[in-house]
Amino acid sequence: MLLTCCLALFISTLDNTVANVALPSIGRDLHTTGKALQWIVAAYVIVRGCLLLSAGALGDRYGRRRLFQAGLVVFGIGSALCSAAPSAGTLIAARVLQAVGGSVLVPSSLALITAAFPQRADRARAIGVWSATTGVSTGLGPVVGGVLVQGVGWRSVFWINLPIVGAAITLAARNVPESRDPGARPLDLPGQALVIVLLVALTSGFIEASDGDWTSGLVLGLLGLALVALAAFVALERRRANPLLDPALFRAPAFAGSAAIAVLAFIAFAGFLFVNVLFLQEVRGYSPVQSGLMLIPSTLFNVVLAPLSGRITAVRGPRLPVVLAGLLMAAGTLILAFAGRTVPVGVLLVAYALIGSGVGLVNAPITDAAVAGLPAARAGVAGAITSAFRQVGNALGVALLGSLAFTGFAAALPAGVRLGGRTPQEALRGDGTGAASHAVGDAFVHGLHHAYLVAAGLSLLGAAVALRAFRRLDEPG
Repeated sequence: MLLTCCLALFISTLDNTVANVALPSIGRDLHTTGKALQWIVAAYVIVRGCLLLSAGALGDRYGRRRLFQAGLVVFGIGSALCSAAPSAGTLIAARVLQAVGGSVLVPSSLALITAAFPQRADRARAIGVWSATTGVSTGLGPVVGGVLVQGVGWRSVFWINLPIVGAAITLAARNVPESRDPGARPLDLPGQALVIVLLVALTSGFIEASDGDWTSGLVLGLLGLALVALAAFVALERRRANPLLDPALFRAPAFAGSAAIAVLAFIAFAGFLFVNVLFLQEVRGYSPVQSGLMLIPSTLFNVVLAPLSGRITAVRGPRLPVVLAGLLMAAGTLILAFAGRTVPVGVLLVAYALIGSGVGLVNAPITDAAVAGLPAARAGVAGAITSAFRQVGNALGVALLGSLAFTGFAAALPAGVRLGGRTPQEALRGDGTGAASHAVGDAFVHGLHHAYLVAAGLSLLGAAVALRAFRRLDEPG
């Protein structure tokens, strides 16, 4: 049963990152713009973040195994459509369909695991394995994507999902027992609609600002719409008998801290993955395979430390691993913040290892802390909330840190260098045949410094939140 849940989680989270190294190839093949390439990544994580809360409640109400299997089918159809997409718009739409299926898999798999491991120590170890799957798939995304893109073509990064989907559907039918919450509450459709408006508007505003104009009417209008949607959502949820996101849950410091840390950590990590692949391929001139292999230290330390984090959490509670995670991620991003275009490979590898170590340590403890704060029957809701906040972090990381990098890039271009009507993203991509010019590369590295400094600050803030929020969970239950 644990294997089945981990397989589904593997493909769902793999698609958060596997397309990153394929972006230059997709851009050339589909003749698309830089902003469209950002949406190919962002659309998937935004939709998952928007729908995870409702997906968890649906599983609690109608049966977690049933919804789990349906999510696999939808995800598989979306993957097949992605592989056959004739245009960027079609690919983005197929990514949305993928995300609809993927949004079901995370909370359903966690709820199934929680039902199978009722003791906290056993549950923490199982969640450690489950979280390690997240680490493996997230870290392997650039590596697998690079090998497939260079060897077969960008469409193959979506083919890989299909046999895994087939295996998971078969195993679920044989090995996964059905479970549900007999007291599950009805869906909060108005709340769900406001969440969609909030996240889409906020992410859109950040992506539109990547041209360098943060004060344009469109950007300010989108960010203003996000603020209005947030205020309306908070007001609505306080009055509803069955809210999508119960404000009372956040009265528990550990639960609120888990949500905040999930957002902060994954803004830093998702933003790092997005801008770093561009740095490796377009500034350093690495091939898709080389850029993927460069991230092996991040993947390796992520994989090794994720299950260890689960064991530490079972024995010591969540505070220690989360604080260490924040410190390690801050150290890695600070190294990158002061690295130049010609920084030695060894320095990059050390930074990647530190960032991967931090991500490996953070998943299990924040998930365990959130689940421990709710009754076992509502595990689907708990899993959905923590996973949703991770996806919020992923979406904002690509949009915010990407926008900071591109804004700094545009501002740092020498006066003699002209974009020639291209956006900064398109100028960085160039003609796709080699590294960007030194002037353009140096300007992009300048923009990266801004993004990495923000990532380091957010990582340290996450460590500070853990110190305060997890004090009462330092003893095993």
